[in-house]
Amino acid sequence: MIGVTARLPVQAGKEAEFEAVFGALAEKVNANEAGCHLYELYRTPGTPDYIVLERYADRAALDAHGKTDYFLAAQPALGGLLAGVPKIEVFESV
Repeated sequence: MIGVTARLPVQAGKEAEFEAVFGALAEKVNANEAGCHLYELYRTPGTPDYIVLERYADRAALDAHGKTDYFLAAQPALGGLLAGVPKIEVFESV
């Protein structure tokens, strides 16, 4: 199992737009990626800081996720709403 955390600092005032774009992406991920067991967005209360929790069956499923048309298509919109560089961490289950 592969776990991923993606910490995403969103521009203040852009939270609703970010959540809408991410929500559309998450629907596609959850509907189309059998190897993705978790893809959920969480927000730190009272801040524009978000974290995505992800879990994949294996590295191949994670790699496939990053190459999907819908993931690649969402990146410009999501990136334009960020206030800084995302922090992505990848973990292996033990």
